[in-house]
Amino acid sequence: MLSGISRGLVLLACLLSVSYTYAAPVMGYRIVAKYPHSTASYTEGFFYRDGFFYEGTGLAGHSELLVIQPETGEPVQRVPLAPQYFGEGIIDWGPNLYQWTWQSHIGFVYDRFSLRPLRQFTYTGEGWGITRTEREIITSNGSDTLRFRDPVTFKETRRIIVKDGKQSIDQLNELEFIHGEIYANVWHSDRIARISPRDGHVIAWIDLTGILPDDQRINAESVLNGIAYDVKRDRLFVTGKQWPFVFEIKAIRKPSVKPK
Repeated sequence: MLSGISRGLVLLACLLSVSYTYAAPVMGYRIVAKYPHSTASYTEGFFYRDGFFYEGTGLAGHSELLVIQPETGEPVQRVPLAPQYFGEGIIDWGPNLYQWTWQSHIGFVYDRFSLRPLRQFTYTGEGWGITRTEREIITSNGSDTLRFRDPVTFKETRRIIVKDGKQSIDQLNELEFIHGEIYANVWHSDRIARISPRDGHVIAWIDLTGILPDDQRINAESVLNGIAYDVKRDRLFVTGKQWPFVFEIKAIRKPSVKPK
């Protein structure tokens, strides 16, 4: 027979497994402020640090690494990639910046202060989004899998499959690590998934439907794809590919609909 402690552990495991079989709650948003953003920037990587937006842009022949003044939307530093590279996610690690590419299997390391190129690294598979914890780098490749990597070697150390209940969630793109959760854009969607880094279950969604009207989007690829977080002032920013604005938002509970 099971002891009282054993029965308690079994019950807890059952409750946790049951809770993950249901769809995650959906939150809305409130716009706090808007900042200018260049419609020439095909945003693939995005984060905030020390008063600046850091942005990695894509498209072969147009990919760059940018350091941007939020109030003006103007870059104060920029480094173009060679025309054969399609830039993807970026992240800071100590005194350096990492930027990887879509299908070239080559990434770049820069000095964070001067943007001077330091070295290159290689990896297998496609490069999409990238973020970090205090100990690991986390990457996406457009699938339902997030990979955790050693920040020195870039080698994979573990992975999680992202699911909302029993449904796998793929097309995971640009990433940000906020309050112990992984925030992920879902490509061609106006939703951000908040993901548990422990087991990959979706904790909640942030539904950003309507934040940028369709008539302000350049084309069908002008999708939500940029999440940044200001740790010191607890500010959440979102933008998209060739969007005219960066939005500072607050995630809020959606009002319940009362039956008539």
